[in-house]
Amino acid sequence: MVELSKKAPDFTLNTHDGKQVSLSDFLGKKVVLYFYPKDNTPGCTKEAVSFRDNIKSIEEKNAVVIGISLDDETSHKKFIEKFNLPFILLSDKDAKVSTEYGVYKEKNMFGKKKMGIERSTFIIDSEGIVRKIFRRVKVDGHVEEVLKALDEI
Repeated sequence: MVELSKKAPDFTLNTHDGKQVSLSDFLGKKVVLYFYPKDNTPGCTKEAVSFRDNIKSIEEKNAVVIGISLDDETSHKKFIEKFNLPFILLSDKDAKVSTEYGVYKEKNMFGKKKMGIERSTFIIDSEGIVRKIFRRVKVDGHVEEVLKALDEI
């Protein structure tokens, strides 16, 4: 389980275009690492678009945005193109990274239980240390919380 003030677990996953990216590739920058349930769903689209619309403010704080879901690279590619997302989305098809970060959980949707990602965001400083954890994120107002957290580290 990921803990505040501890090193964020490193990982390597594929981007929408099949390139491998590791969290450690971003040492020297702050990272907004957000986990979301599914491409092209209303809440996840609203969250991604909100990050997109605030990307300049995030980048001004020496930060990058990285999104992770269980979707495959093809789904990510379509999602990025459809909404002109200026950040990378990583595919965690086997839920290994989501499990390591403690966001892969049993969810109850319309009375049916199934495993999936609980919307969560981790703010990681330029040295790879977890500085803020948002669990069970509500999309409305979340980017403002993220910007405030970036200012505090």
